[in-house]
Amino acid sequence: MTPVLATAEIIAVGSELLGWTRVDTNSLFIAERLASLGIQLRGKSVVGDDAARMRMFFDAAFSRSDLVVLTGGLGPTADDLTREVVAEALGLPLIEDETITAGIRERFARRAMRMPELNRRQAMVPRTATVLPNPHGTAPGLFISDPAATGKCVVLLPGPPRELQPMFDALCQGGALDERAGAERLHTVSIFTTQRSESHVDEAAQPVYRPWLVEQPPIETTILATPGQIELHLTMRSADAAAASRRLDSARAQLIAALGDAVFSTDGRSLPAVVGDLLRQRSLTVASAESCTGGLFLERLTDLPGSSDFVAGGVVAYSNALKTDLLGVRAELIAAHGAVSEPVAAAMADGIRARTQAQVNVAITGIAGPGGGTGAKPVGTVVIAVLLEGHPLAIRTYLFPGGRQQVRLQASQTALDVIRRLLR
Repeated sequence: MTPVLATAEIIAVGSELLGWTRVDTNSLFIAERLASLGIQLRGKSVVGDDAARMRMFFDAAFSRSDLVVLTGGLGPTADDLTREVVAEALGLPLIEDETITAGIRERFARRAMRMPELNRRQAMVPRTATVLPNPHGTAPGLFISDPAATGKCVVLLPGPPRELQPMFDALCQGGALDERAGAERLHTVSIFTTQRSESHVDEAAQPVYRPWLVEQPPIETTILATPGQIELHLTMRSADAAAASRRLDSARAQLIAALGDAVFSTDGRSLPAVVGDLLRQRSLTVASAESCTGGLFLERLTDLPGSSDFVAGGVVAYSNALKTDLLGVRAELIAAHGAVSEPVAAAMADGIRARTQAQVNVAITGIAGPGGGTGAKPVGTVVIAVLLEGHPLAIRTYLFPGGRQQVRLQASQTALDVIRRLLR
């Protein structure tokens, strides 16, 4: 009987990943796929193109985990060392696979180019390894079972995401990893909240989720703070998908009851997507008059496919003159109260309504910083007004913490949440 793969580690190979210009997004994708198989990710590491150091990282990971996934370092150049390092560590000779060589040569020929001899390195395969086809590039992946018959496995994947992702999906969906993952899988549900701090969410949720940890199998709760929202992820391991779904649905319902209207999503949708769906369902359009957010509010909505169904348009009126010229805000109103004030925000919302005839009209004006604050109106002061047809004006002054980008994001997130609450 083949031993079950229960634990895994990821090693991202590439000196460029040690700098500040590249982010290792491949590990996030792999982690998600492993979780769906119930394979617990124990660690992730990044190592440069140095054979001795790669060998040290690989030996350590292979000694303590059932599965090691390496990404990158499968190219044709001298600093692409993953294939050689792993083969040497496992005591497997490299043998040229003529089929791979022919495929690479044909790929170059289709572009009317000669294959450089360097590319033959990509056809060198450790003995007993299974080749993973790569229709999107020249570097095939490799699946290797431990020659010492411990049941451990190694997966080598190319670095470019468009090559790596379909290759790893094939391993996970009916492939070798799916077959060795065992019957017990990881099941997950999520709850997204906004307008509450992480500590406030945890304070409300702890009495609900603490008893779940002693149940069998336990339900584990992870709280994750991301810009503008707090996420709760509930996970449990079970071989019975239906039973797991029932327990997780019940647990999620208990948390929703405890957290109340701070919950905006239980199906993974972002706040813009939730608001967009509410607008579409009610056949409403939204328009915005933005100052400190510089169009960020409307950008987050128009990032959604099909947003033309519910977005009318908007105006970025950063200067006081444009607030007057484009939105009809009276200059004496700005002089009397300041651009960052509730009277001006209300006038901006009414101005964009008059010009677009949208049913939902948003105005945002504030001080994002780092300069411009005063004792009365410090950096982070933002006024948000939402004018919904048939409802009184919703308007409030907020004080958001953080730097410039955080203030702008929180302002756009809060404006979206005000709309969500009004449309409910």
